[in-house]
Amino acid sequence: MKQRSGFTVMLQLIGLVKPLTGFMILAIFMGLIGHLCAAFITIFGGYCLLDLLHFNTPFSLKILFISVGIFALLRGILRYAEQACNHFIAFKLLALIRDKVFQSLRRLCPAKLEGRDKGDLISIITSDIELLEVFYAHTISPAAIAFLFTIVMCLFIGAYHWILGVLALLAYLTVGLIIPIVTSKLSADNGIKFRTKSGELSSFVLDSLRGLSEILQYGQGEKRLSEMNLKTDVLSKDEAQMKKVTGRNMAVTDVIILIFDLVMLFVSSVMYQQNQIDFSGVLIPTIALMSSFGPCVALANLGSTLQNTFAAGNRVLDILEEIPVTKEVTGKTKIDFTGAAAEHVTFSYDAQTILEDVSLQIPNNSIVGIVGRSGSGKSTLLKLFMRFWEAKKGNISISNTNISEINTVNLRDMESFVTQETHLFHDSIKNNLRIAKQAATDDEIERACKKASVHEFIKSLPQGYDTPVGELGEMLSGGERQRIGLARAFLHDAPFMLLDEPTSNLDSLNEAVILKSLKEEHEDKTVVLVSHRQSTMRIADIVYSVENLSAAGGRKS
Repeated sequence: MKQRSGFTVMLQLIGLVKPLTGFMILAIFMGLIGHLCAAFITIFGGYCLLDLLHFNTPFSLKILFISVGIFALLRGILRYAEQACNHFIAFKLLALIRDKVFQSLRRLCPAKLEGRDKGDLISIITSDIELLEVFYAHTISPAAIAFLFTIVMCLFIGAYHWILGVLALLAYLTVGLIIPIVTSKLSADNGIKFRTKSGELSSFVLDSLRGLSEILQYGQGEKRLSEMNLKTDVLSKDEAQMKKVTGRNMAVTDVIILIFDLVMLFVSSVMYQQNQIDFSGVLIPTIALMSSFGPCVALANLGSTLQNTFAAGNRVLDILEEIPVTKEVTGKTKIDFTGAAAEHVTFSYDAQTILEDVSLQIPNNSIVGIVGRSGSGKSTLLKLFMRFWEAKKGNISISNTNISEINTVNLRDMESFVTQETHLFHDSIKNNLRIAKQAATDDEIERACKKASVHEFIKSLPQGYDTPVGELGEMLSGGERQRIGLARAFLHDAPFMLLDEPTSNLDSLNEAVILKSLKEEHEDKTVVLVSHRQSTMRIADIVYSVENLSAAGGRKS
């Protein structure tokens, strides 16, 4: 995780406000006027007292009372409008940020997300982004309001005497700036630790739910629950400590405000005794200071909670700024599929070399089989043809064009990829199939399912193609999920089919039906089959052994 200072995170988060700048300015204006109204209700009350004591005041008693009523009404209206505007900005920005995050995840997938903690990702997408609402609704405009409000009030109080104005400025800076900074420093990295532990807990719970049957089967329920409770207790203690710090900071803030109020009263009284100001110069500045800490207190109270918010923002920014392994290609001339090849390809995951100096030819309209021991790089080779990863050395081409020079959309249109594990969404069978082709008709879907030997099974279900598959396809067996994955590939109808163990979960009868379909359909398609089964390789025109690819390039069957 990239470590950024709180100030850097704040600036980057503020930069995301650009599309809603107008609303933010409106919220700041309404907040400023609202807080001034609230402060001057008390200040005008002080003028009323002066008038009753027969001191000279700038307004008559009638005007003062009417003004107080108007200020009270405006304060209520403007407060509501400011909060409504701030929350509109916050929730609109959260929607925009979520959209940006999902776009980033799409760019990063699959290479950068392979092996990534899914529970932690879910925590970032949900709770971390939700925490940014505090920043956008309760930080940006309050900070701007506090700055402008401080200027106005210092000028007002300073009009009685410049020393009183400087004292007021010192009070506002202490409460609104120094306390939040000190609080933030004392909180250190508690926020990022808390968000990280929260993500780990989410991951642990998700992992436990997915493996619930295994946990029950092997009697690990108590142990797993104990671990979950331990993680929860640690997180609760961290949260309690953060809240304790927040409470302490609020108490310190209140004490400092009281001290500055007393100092203002004392200094103005001394100046009154020295005839530097009159009695109104004692009463009004003191009342003005007492009634005007609202905007600064809002900032002071954010000192500790912002650590949590900035930690969440730091994790979100990590996703937004992550550089994908393979960048999306656009602007190239569209090509048609006429064959594929790998020439002297070397690839490694970190320090572990998987493929070294691999070469093979995949002629158009052929069925090519790839065999080899587990971990020899068969699946990795298919991922390289999909350009999920970039080859470290060598050239992978389609139609004599390096795949890094082919538009990503064009490349995906030419390829169908069936993995060993078929992912099904929590939806109906029909909608899961339509992922391969959104505008597919019912007839097209049925034809694809017949080729995958799954049509009769689906029709036997009570709701047919509208049957829900459950979470992660849990309502279906492994073989049924695999056949639906094959049906997707048939429905996509791409000229280049990459099939990774497409019949591993099927019985011999269903395997024979699918292989027969592949053999009949391959007249206008090129098929690459990865399989351990010798029966699957019988339909291949060429069979390559991954271990021997660097030397010769396979054997014909």
